[in-house]
Amino acid sequence: MMPLGPLMIDLESQALSSEERELLQHPLVGGIILFSRNYESPAQIRALIADIHALRDPPLLIAVDHEGGRVQRFREGFTRLPACAQLGQRYDCNRSDALTMATSMGWILATELRSVGVDFSFAPVLDLGRGVSSVIGDRAFHSHPEVVALLTEAMMIGMREAGMIAVGKHFPGHGSVAPDSHLAVPIDERRFADIVSEDLVPFAYLIHQGLPAIMPAHVIYPQVDSQPAGFSSRWLQDVLRGQLGFQGVIFSDDITMAGAAVVGDPLTRAQLALSAGCDMVLICNDRTAAIQVISNLGEYHSPVSQARLLQLQGKTALSWETLPQDNRWLEAQAVLKMIQESKA
Repeated sequence: MMPLGPLMIDLESQALSSEERELLQHPLVGGIILFSRNYESPAQIRALIADIHALRDPPLLIAVDHEGGRVQRFREGFTRLPACAQLGQRYDCNRSDALTMATSMGWILATELRSVGVDFSFAPVLDLGRGVSSVIGDRAFHSHPEVVALLTEAMMIGMREAGMIAVGKHFPGHGSVAPDSHLAVPIDERRFADIVSEDLVPFAYLIHQGLPAIMPAHVIYPQVDSQPAGFSSRWLQDVLRGQLGFQGVIFSDDITMAGAAVVGDPLTRAQLALSAGCDMVLICNDRTAAIQVISNLGEYHSPVSQARLLQLQGKTALSWETLPQDNRWLEAQAVLKMIQESKA
């Protein structure tokens, strides 16, 4: 058996290359994140994931960004999920309906992904929909922290019932800065007290409800620390683990994003993210950077992180072929259709 390493990398196409087979067997690698370029059909992605799983014991973790709306990597053959903001709009009209819909959306999201072998999605988004950040936009459920907390809890319940953990993002909140951290270094000048009373509310609530994993933002909050949150022991150790009592997995956001460049080269970013408190570091869309980190990070072993990561493997799943005959899948389809029709 080979422990799960602290790095999550990506693949270039819809099948493993010989180079990738070698990379995935490196002890520093612990997971794979899949993108739209890796997807052709449910059958193809299931075969690709089975190929990945066969390489290691325990198998590598398989993740994807599958939130709904414009962030859904697998589309053809999968249920089209509404943007999360549509659930927030529904909440303003009918609280009970919106919570039921959020649970159904979480369940069908997780059920379909689990049926092809994906362990978890990086969802839900806990950011507040302030109308400031275009990269967040309708990915946020609502502008009010309490509403975001309730809707994301309902979604997390649905995901858990389908055998999948939830990953809350982007701690401590990306919704109040305009720049996109994929392209720039966002700076949030607010006081810590203001962030605590607003953006941290959904995170604190979901942690209390058992949120298993969190992804921090590549945003600098200079009133708290000079480093982006994902590289800050102040945010990850003192606030997240200390004040909020979070005991789950901390994933870095992709360290090749522009919001992470302020920290240094890819190796320095990976080292700082791990030393700040991340359990697993994402390196996406830059194979050269991934190889640089894998080749130079050195031996790394954290028994605590290892124990946390092993808890993220997906539970027993329904088979893809039986989904159209499953009553709950049919009911969830009807609920999501209702959300889409209400938008029209």
